Amino acid sequence: MSNKKALSLIQSYYDAFNAGDMDTFLSLLTDDVIHDVNQGGREIGKDAFRTFMGKMNAHYKEQLVDMVIMASEDGTRAAAEFVVLGEYLSTDEGLPPANGQTYRLPAGAFFDIRDGKVARITNYYNLQDWIAQVERS
Repeated sequence: MSNKKALSLIQSYYDAFNAGDMDTFLSLLTDDVIHDVNQGGREIGKDAFRTFMGKMNAHYKEQLVDMVIMASEDGTRAAAEFVVLGEYLSTDEGLPPANGQTYRLPAGAFFDIRDGKVARITNYYNLQDWIAQVERS
């Protein structure tokens, strides 16, 4: 895959996320996708990712803005930096109570790309910053 195609793939991934189009979003993943959860464990497989996204969409409403996407020359690796604009909809287990708080959170992600699809996604954000934002709202 070329650098240009990798950039396009990751842009499509985030466009589908922002549109709430989970069918398209999930179609851009390999069946054995690896998901490294921020400050959590590793999940493997599209079904596990689908379950994760179902939980996320039940608790949070998010849009990603100020997107910068980079890719290796050979198109096998990519990274993105962005800002998450979110609303905390319902209380997520182990986290502060939700009451519609809004947040603005810098974040980033790293990708492995295989056969024109995302084969690994690793997201990073500062959980303590998020907690502080929702606790003061």
